[in-house]
Amino acid sequence: MKKLPILTLLILLSALLQAQTPHLRSRLLNLPNVSIQSIAPDTGDGEVYELRVRQPLDHTDTLRGFFYQKVYLNHVGHDRPAVIVTEGYNRPRPRAYELTQMLKANQVQVEHRFFGNSMPDSLDYRYLNLQQATADLHHIRELLGGIYPEKWVSTGISKGGATTIFYRYFYPDDVAVSVPYVAPINRAYEEPRLYTFLDTIGSDACRAEIKAFQRRILTERAEILPLLKFYSLGARTKYSYLTLEQAFEYAVLEYPFSFWQYGQDCGGIPSADAPLHEALIYLLEVSGIDFFSDASVEQYVSHYYQSATEMGYYGYRTAEFEDLIEALPTDRNPMALFFPSEMNDPFDGKLLKGVNKWLNGKEANRIAYIYGGVDTWTGSAVPENDRVDSEWFVLKGKHHANARITGMTKSERERFVAALERWLEIDVD
Repeated sequence: MKKLPILTLLILLSALLQAQTPHLRSRLLNLPNVSIQSIAPDTGDGEVYELRVRQPLDHTDTLRGFFYQKVYLNHVGHDRPAVIVTEGYNRPRPRAYELTQMLKANQVQVEHRFFGNSMPDSLDYRYLNLQQATADLHHIRELLGGIYPEKWVSTGISKGGATTIFYRYFYPDDVAVSVPYVAPINRAYEEPRLYTFLDTIGSDACRAEIKAFQRRILTERAEILPLLKFYSLGARTKYSYLTLEQAFEYAVLEYPFSFWQYGQDCGGIPSADAPLHEALIYLLEVSGIDFFSDASVEQYVSHYYQSATEMGYYGYRTAEFEDLIEALPTDRNPMALFFPSEMNDPFDGKLLKGVNKWLNGKEANRIAYIYGGVDTWTGSAVPENDRVDSEWFVLKGKHHANARITGMTKSERERFVAALERWLEIDVD
């Protein structure tokens, strides 16, 4: 008989949970110009839906047409905060971010316009800019704000982290807190601070070994290129935007950037007398030539357009290899070679100038920046500013893929949690 109240309680809870889904579903169905599809959740993800949100190509002129943007919604409760994830690229499937799990929050994961399934019928790259992309986020925030009335937090990783910062710049009142991870905010078309980073990170000996390895690989191109040809045939990669030889030189020039970006060990660099095939395998593991193949260029074509016209990028210093480079230009930044030819719009630095001025002022508050101590992109990190109520975390020894909350030291994590509790006015477990 004592089990009866417990059984009754379980039945009531089950009925409540079953009633929640139709209630949420009906509210989602009532959103204008939004279609929904339920997705089987992973453990602990709550209810998961895929939304297709109709967005204007031009938020200032809806006569220009529309496209549908993919959004994943993870629902845990109307009384919980909401985390909006500002993806920088495509998002093929939903996943719960660590910040979402930490806050026990709902999550709204937004695929970036002109990536993945969020593509218009015909691409007009004039509408691929951060003012339009952040207006997409603002529209989604307005659509779902009535369903999730508690405080909102924005977050993103890498280019998605940069998008988090730009979103806050354009719409400072949309969210209470922003947490960008490993987010580069450049200052120019070719970011010079990245060269400073590469000239100072690690030891003198390690940087010398990196350069010696690059020179060795370029010196032995006659033996390497035939091997790369067979490797590419086996990998079924094609090179139409670039020649195979250009892709090879790019991979060698890219090597220092990739080496530090993903935290390679200086002790792993092949010695000068290591067999050539071992040295080549190592190069392909650290700086893959397939990054410059047709499939990769086409996958990131929208990213290259944004970099070339608005966000800036990094370049390669070719002068120190001028005697060994044969396929790429050495009198200018060769990066533009793999920007598709139809993308001939000029670079406009007004946005970078505006956002950097804002970040250096007094208004960019309640932002927690997370960077990796050895990540190359930390070279173009947002510099610390003691005039704002924000926090910076540069995690010692961490790189682009593991500079996360879980990688913080105990004291860093305590400072991070304290900032969230102060800004959001909630208790964080």
